[in-house]
Amino acid sequence: MSNRVIVFDTTLRDGEQSPGCSMNVHEKIEVARQLVRLGVDVIEAGFPISSPGDFESVRAIASEIQGPVICGLARTLEKDIVRCGEAIKPAKRGRIHTFIATSDIHVQKKLRMSKEKVIQIAADAVKLARTFTPDVEFSPEDAGRTDWGYMREVLEAVIEAGATTLNIPDTVGYCTPEQFGNCIAYLKQNVRGIDKCVISVHCHNDLGMSVANSLAAIKQGARQVECTINGLGERAGNASLEEVIMNLVVRKDYYGVETGIKTEEIYRTSRLVSRITGMQVQRNKAVVGANAFAHEAGIHQDGILKERSTYEIMTAETVGWTGDNLVMGKHSGRNAFRSKLAELGFADLTDEEINKAFERFKNVCDLKKEIYDDDLFAIVQEGLSRVPEIYQLEYCHITSGTSTIPTATLKVRKGQEVVLKSAHGDGPVDAIFNAVSSVAGMEPVLEEYQIEAVTGGGDALGRVNVRMRIGESSVKGSGTSTDVILASAKAFLNAFNRYEMVRSAPKTGETLTQL
Repeated sequence: MSNRVIVFDTTLRDGEQSPGCSMNVHEKIEVARQLVRLGVDVIEAGFPISSPGDFESVRAIASEIQGPVICGLARTLEKDIVRCGEAIKPAKRGRIHTFIATSDIHVQKKLRMSKEKVIQIAADAVKLARTFTPDVEFSPEDAGRTDWGYMREVLEAVIEAGATTLNIPDTVGYCTPEQFGNCIAYLKQNVRGIDKCVISVHCHNDLGMSVANSLAAIKQGARQVECTINGLGERAGNASLEEVIMNLVVRKDYYGVETGIKTEEIYRTSRLVSRITGMQVQRNKAVVGANAFAHEAGIHQDGILKERSTYEIMTAETVGWTGDNLVMGKHSGRNAFRSKLAELGFADLTDEEINKAFERFKNVCDLKKEIYDDDLFAIVQEGLSRVPEIYQLEYCHITSGTSTIPTATLKVRKGQEVVLKSAHGDGPVDAIFNAVSSVAGMEPVLEEYQIEAVTGGGDALGRVNVRMRIGESSVKGSGTSTDVILASAKAFLNAFNRYEMVRSAPKTGETLTQL
C-alpha cells in the first residue's frame, strides 16, 4: 500500500457552498493559483451544471491552471456528466466526480427508486464519464449512513464500469472515528477490485468529527483525503485541510504517510481564502488562528523561553506564519513593491494590476507609518475582486455625536450619472447603509456586519465584511480603509456591485444535491 496521500481540495466547490462565500471566476482562479503553490494534487473547481458561471469557472481553471488534476462534480445524470466533460476538456489532467445517494433514507425518501435501479444508474454514469476522461471518481452520497453490504454492491458495479477513485463521504457528519475507520477497513477487505482504485474520504463537520474521521480513514488505508481551506463548507463545514495536513506532519510517527503539501504556504492560503470569502478565521482555530502560536500563561511563557518544544509541537514558521513583519514604507519603490508581492505569492499580477496596487499602497502609506504583510495582502486583494464597479464612491461625509442625529452624505458615480444622497440612521454605519441603499434604489436587509483590524496598532487598516439580502439574493461585500466608516461604505457598495453582477448572470433554475 502506498504511503502517499492524495490531497483533494474542494474549497472552490463544497467550500463555496457556505452561505455568503460565493466567488466570481477571477477570485476562483486566484485561489486556484494559490492551491497550486500549496501543492494540492486535485482541485475540485466547481459544479458545472449548476450555473453558467460555475461552468465558466471550471473551464477557466481547466484552461489556466497547470499541475493539479482539475475536477468537476456531476450528478449521475447525462446532462450533468456531458456538461462536466465539456468544462474540464481544456485540462491536461481532468477528472469527473459523479455521485448518487445510497443510504436507505435517501434512496427511499429522496430518490424514490429501488436499490437495484440506483446501482444501474451509478454504473451507467461512470461508463458515460469514461467517454470524456479515464479519471473518474464515484461517491455513494451519505455513505456514513449506508448499509456496508449494499455499499459494497454499488462500489463493485462502478469499479467494473471503470471508476478509478472511490470516495466515501460522511455527508451529514454522522460517523464516529472508530466507526468510519472500520467502514474503510471493511470496504478495503471485501469490495472486489478495490485494489485497482484509490479509496478517498470526504467528511463533514456537523458533530465536529470531520478531521478525526478523515484521519481514522487514512489510518485504515484511505489514500485520498477531500478537504477545504479553513474547513469551509455547507452547514458546519468540511474537514480542514490545514488541520489534516499538520496532523499527518506532526504525527508522522503514527500515521506513516506523506503528502505533497508545502506547509509553508498554509497560512498564506488560509488568509487569502478568508479575505476572498469574507469568512473570518476564529482566533483559536487550530494551525491558522491568531492564537495558535500565542502563549499568555506564565508557566507556558517560561517553558517557551527555555525550550520551544515544551509547549509547541510545531512552529509558526512551519505553516508560513512569521508575525506582523514590517516590510515596506512610503519610500519603497515600485520594483521593491513588485518583488515583495512576488514573495507573498502575487507573482502573476499584470503590470496594470501592479500599478493600481502600488497606487493604493502609496495612499495607505500616507495614512499608516508602518506597512505589514497583511496590509499588503489587503491592498492587493481589494484590486483583484474583478467585481464591476457600477457604483463608485466619490465622496463620503459623516456627522455623528452624542447630541447630533447621525447623518451620512454620499456622492456616488453610477455610470455617467453622479448621485448625491443623504440619510439618517441609528449610528454612522446605519446612516451610511441607508444612504447607499437610497443611491441604489433598493431596500436590502443587512444580515451580517463584521469588522476586523488587518494588523495591530491604532492606525491599522480595518476590513469590513457584510452580507445583505436583496429580494431572493444574498450577496457579500467587503471594503478596507484606515477609517472603518469609509470601509463600511466601500463594503456596502461592493455588495451592491456584486448584486448587479449576479442579477445580470443567466440562471439555470437547478436545485442541486451536494456531497
